[in-house]
Amino acid sequence: MLSTLFSKLAYQIFTMLIALMYSITPYTAPKTDAPIAPKDPDNVKMYFAAIADPQVSNYLLQRVPTFDAACEDLHNAAYPMDAIVTAGDITENGLSIEYQYVYEKLGGIETKYINAEGNHDIRLRNYEQGLSRFSTFTNQLNNKKNYDSYHYTIDVKGYKFIILGADRAEFEESYLTDAQLEWLDALLTTQAGHPTFVVIHQPLKGTHGLPGTWGSPLPYAGSVGAQSDKLNAVLQKYTNVMLITGHLHTGFGQYTYEKNGNLHMINLPSLCVQNKQGENNDGGLGCMVECYENEIVFRARNFAKGEWLPDFDIHVPVDTAA
Repeated sequence: MLSTLFSKLAYQIFTMLIALMYSITPYTAPKTDAPIAPKDPDNVKMYFAAIADPQVSNYLLQRVPTFDAACEDLHNAAYPMDAIVTAGDITENGLSIEYQYVYEKLGGIETKYINAEGNHDIRLRNYEQGLSRFSTFTNQLNNKKNYDSYHYTIDVKGYKFIILGADRAEFEESYLTDAQLEWLDALLTTQAGHPTFVVIHQPLKGTHGLPGTWGSPLPYAGSVGAQSDKLNAVLQKYTNVMLITGHLHTGFGQYTYEKNGNLHMINLPSLCVQNKQGENNDGGLGCMVECYENEIVFRARNFAKGEWLPDFDIHVPVDTAA
């Protein structure tokens, strides 16, 4: 009872501080003249939003306006979204009040919410406590009770999303047991080359400019961690697999997309943390993903401003022979 009362009081204080901030710096809504919709609605087979690193914080309130505007843009979509995918670091500290704020702003859209955990969601607390908060949040968004793990799979209009997550608490990296990697391998085997989206917060070692983009000379810095090579070995066995990650906070540019053997890798900019090392480092960045018969298009968007960024669109060909 006391913990519930404390949580409610903490949330009231949090929202009061946000209201005070907006009284000093008025909220700027996103534009509505170029709403979310696919380029070719007659032929798009599946359509979803892909964002990473909102890192909504109970004390870093400067992130809130960007997050609020991005959520408003998603709510203003002019075409139904089949899913909203968040590639980790939903919160800054894994606090209940942070998850509650995300739920109240992002929830309510008729779609599937597909969430990956990030290191900020789990690193400062007991592993089971972090998992409980993450699962409760994801279940609330989806009005279901079947999300009880950091790794799971979901089918959306014939496309499979495979979400990977840490099997123990880590500070920056992830940790994937052999059992989780075997589970991934078995799932990809069933796909037989059909376009598949694998989502994990951290990218693979040595990709997207790592370790330099993490600002460290250590080989695993900024990556999945010690299991990176094992994960890569599994992913390389298959065609038409797209690995969606975040974590690096690099803006749209040279580090966003990379082809590594069979694997297509997309590292999303941060939604609300200051981006760096890109050609566009604004806040509010992410992608709308359009799935067609012969290609997957990652359309760059500034959700906070309600603007498309066509210079940074990514066209991934589908290997139809596979």
